[in-house]
Amino acid sequence: MKQENSLKKKTISGLLWSFGDMIGNQGIQFIIQIILARLLVPEDFGIIGMILVFVALSNSLVDSGFTQALIRDQKADQTDYSTVFYFNLAVSVIIYGLLFLSAPLISNFFEQDQLTAIVRVLALGVVINAFSIIPRAMFTKEVDFKVQAKVNMAASVLSGIVAVAMALLGFGVWSLVVRMLALNGIQAVLLVFYRRWLPSLVFSTASFKRLFGFGWKLLVSGLIDTAYNNIYYLIIGKQYSATSLGYYTNASKFSDVATQTLTATIQRVTYPVLSGIQDQEERLKQSFKKVIKLSGFLIFPVMVGVAAVADPLIYLIFGEKWMTMVPYFQLLCIAGMLYPIHALNLNILQVKGRSDLFLYLEIIKTIVPTVLILIVIWMDWGITILVVTIVLDSYISLFINIYFSGREISYGVREQIVDLLPIYAISMGMGLVVYGIEKLLPFPELLTLLLQIAVGAAIYIAICRLLKIKEFDTVYDLLVPMLKKIKPAKTG
Repeated sequence: MKQENSLKKKTISGLLWSFGDMIGNQGIQFIIQIILARLLVPEDFGIIGMILVFVALSNSLVDSGFTQALIRDQKADQTDYSTVFYFNLAVSVIIYGLLFLSAPLISNFFEQDQLTAIVRVLALGVVINAFSIIPRAMFTKEVDFKVQAKVNMAASVLSGIVAVAMALLGFGVWSLVVRMLALNGIQAVLLVFYRRWLPSLVFSTASFKRLFGFGWKLLVSGLIDTAYNNIYYLIIGKQYSATSLGYYTNASKFSDVATQTLTATIQRVTYPVLSGIQDQEERLKQSFKKVIKLSGFLIFPVMVGVAAVADPLIYLIFGEKWMTMVPYFQLLCIAGMLYPIHALNLNILQVKGRSDLFLYLEIIKTIVPTVLILIVIWMDWGITILVVTIVLDSYISLFINIYFSGREISYGVREQIVDLLPIYAISMGMGLVVYGIEKLLPFPELLTLLLQIAVGAAIYIAICRLLKIKEFDTVYDLLVPMLKKIKPAKTG
């Protein structure tokens, strides 16, 4: 009983701090993004979008699946951490060298002369990130997100101030480059400072083989997933224009504010917690079942609701020059509402040590979207239809993920769909009503947005209470004590 309460307390505490970290960090970065979007032009964001795939792939290679391997390994010691650190650092330096030499080729591919210098400067972030991997893994393994919250928010504020100042001074796209570098640098310095960890002068071949034996499959899986998730930047940047890519880039980042916040929060907390009970089959299944249902309850209405209010929301936040991104944003929200469920099911494969199956799934899941993308490009159907393939892929991939991960804990497709379908249906119904308000009532944008939010929240809460959705009570019981604690602090 004590162990159960301790696990519950640790999980809730981790979730709260992780959620606070993600909300605060994403909130700050979102505000900075809005300011920069008003100061810069879509083309500036498109130029950065062109090289995101190279940066993302490089960071995956540097990590090489070792972070997840260290978190899962309950007996990892100083030798293991030191070995991984030296490997990460060496790989980061090699990758930087390759990117530096390849910069002119990337510039020629996109027909953007300024990309050569930008790639060579921005790639420094790959080396900087290598210093933060071990401290972050240590904090995550201990389900300690308090320090990470402080570090991330401080880095977001400071890097944002620098970027806005540079944008005001007319540095254009370079303000975005420096923002990314400053964010990486400040995070690395603060994580090392708070953790007070230094590597020993040791590199263990045995440690490397053991950890890489688990991690290499996650590395290849991560590379495939990262390449696919960022391939749209590559295609739009090459096939269309930097301005079109700028619209897509901001639509993607805006939709990620909600879905990535919840996905990352749930995923990084539940992975170390579920790893701790990986050998207790029934307990693992029941814990996972609760997390799945709670995730759907939280993320489905948020993403559907945000998609429904996209027109007035984007007009008020970004301004009229960004309205072209509305349909991209709406489609990405509908795809993104499933991402937490994807992440949780893939977590189970890692918890159960099935990195081989994890890799196998990533390979399978690239076949259908690749065919869809090729058809869209061949038929020249445009960017909107290209983004529709992301939605189709999200639903197809979910069924694949659930099928295979469900077999590991006897929680398959049918059972997960039955658990999630009521919340999904309620959210979609609410979204249609909210979307109709903007189309039927020609009010000013701000009034329309406020009315849509109020009606959407009222509908969702009312139906959940009427149908006695258990997750509503779970969230209510969790929030009320927190609000009671906050209230005296404000009046005192």
